Amino acid sequence: MSSLDGVSAGWRNRLRVDEREAAVALRVVYAGVAAYAVLFVFAAVLHYSVYETARPDLGNMVQAIWSTLHGHLLEATTPSGRQVSRLGFHVDPLLLLLAPLFWIWSNPVLLPVIQALAVASGALPVFWLARKHLDSPRAGAHFAFAYLLYPATQFSAFTATSSFHSVAIAVPLVLYAIWFLDEDRLVAFSAVALLAFTTKEEIPLAVGCLGIWYAVRKGRHLAGIGIFTAGLAATLFDFLWVIPHFSTTGVDPFAHRYAAVGGTPQGMAHKLFSDPAAFVHAVATGHKGFYLAFLLVPFLGLSLLEPLLLLGAVPDLAINLLSSQPDQTSIPFHWTAGIVPFVVAASIFGAARFKGRGRSLSLWVLAATAAVAIYSPLYTLKGGVEALGSPEAAAKAHALGLIPEGAPVSATNALGGHLSARRYFATFPYVGRSTWIIVDVNDPTYRASAGLRQDVSRYESDNGWRSVFSSHGIDVLRKRPVIRQ
Repeated sequence: MSSLDGVSAGWRNRLRVDEREAAVALRVVYAGVAAYAVLFVFAAVLHYSVYETARPDLGNMVQAIWSTLHGHLLEATTPSGRQVSRLGFHVDPLLLLLAPLFWIWSNPVLLPVIQALAVASGALPVFWLARKHLDSPRAGAHFAFAYLLYPATQFSAFTATSSFHSVAIAVPLVLYAIWFLDEDRLVAFSAVALLAFTTKEEIPLAVGCLGIWYAVRKGRHLAGIGIFTAGLAATLFDFLWVIPHFSTTGVDPFAHRYAAVGGTPQGMAHKLFSDPAAFVHAVATGHKGFYLAFLLVPFLGLSLLEPLLLLGAVPDLAINLLSSQPDQTSIPFHWTAGIVPFVVAASIFGAARFKGRGRSLSLWVLAATAAVAIYSPLYTLKGGVEALGSPEAAAKAHALGLIPEGAPVSATNALGGHLSARRYFATFPYVGRSTWIIVDVNDPTYRASAGLRQDVSRYESDNGWRSVFSSHGIDVLRKRPVIRQ
């Protein structure tokens, strides 16, 4: 055999090995995504089945969908019993697209199931991006599993604190948008980008920042400027017109969280020039520093090497870091959803800067995310399994079964996710026009059960109400009909 034939045979063998490795990596990633989706769907369904889903945010969104299907566009009830438009709080018309699914299966748990499946699917564009830019299917698999293990991803797939939030769907949509943009598939990019626009008011700007990255990386300046302009315009429209227009006060209801830096967008712009140090003071805390570290360190800070792509995380980082609300800088809440895709994707491009070391770097990333993966919402599974079939769960099931469909009701938070498919819903102790009251005096979202017991006793002693059920801390009362003389 000539030396030329030997080289040719070597190349053929190498190609066969590479093809086998690529096929194995692809199968492993698909299997991992499927297993992850099943596990997180199970967690979401279990959480709902043992009555741990609080009214915010699942119940709020279920009510907005139910109201839309019954002729009241995105209408919801405030905790104090006031009827308002959801658009006065968040601009997430994605709920309109999800509404028809309730004709197929009208069950609140449908939304957490969709969320778990959607976030799990985000591992696919992560795999494709890493395989392409690190020139290794194995590196692609490493990054795909790192994405799945990343605590912020886990809490986006199953958010035990709120069960479902539209913005969690932005995680996979933005990752697909980055993949399509990297492939110069502008039509497909536009489709998923527009879908992402519908998940929350700041997401259009986050997606728009991809236009800056695209213009510089690909040299497509006109398209890039167009993408950024569209995203910026949509977010400005949401913040400056939609939310104030539908808000009952005429301003963003969350503005008080930003009082230290000006409150409203206009106030922030003024504060930025009159007192820029206020922004530094709002951000420079140990808690927020730890939050940033927990977002960046699992991917070894590689995202910082691709700053133009990481720029897309800035809108949500600003919203969270400038807020005085502690849960906005806590990983177990949905507030990281607009950050996750940019950190993961930028880390891939950051790793690609180390020529020839992509595979080893990807393995280190996987090891780092695996090390912190124990910080997970799945820790609730043990308690959920133990609660199945318990007397408390049986009491809740029976009590909920007493409430007629559509009847105005006042309920404690942990039962609210099961009762929101109706037009009028108040959060106990507010009652308003409710004709039924259902209370779990052990609801962990209330500060003290003693206060709840006092409120229940007050209605039990009221001749206008009649107790129809009481067991294991669950009380159900029905309003007596008014007898007209």
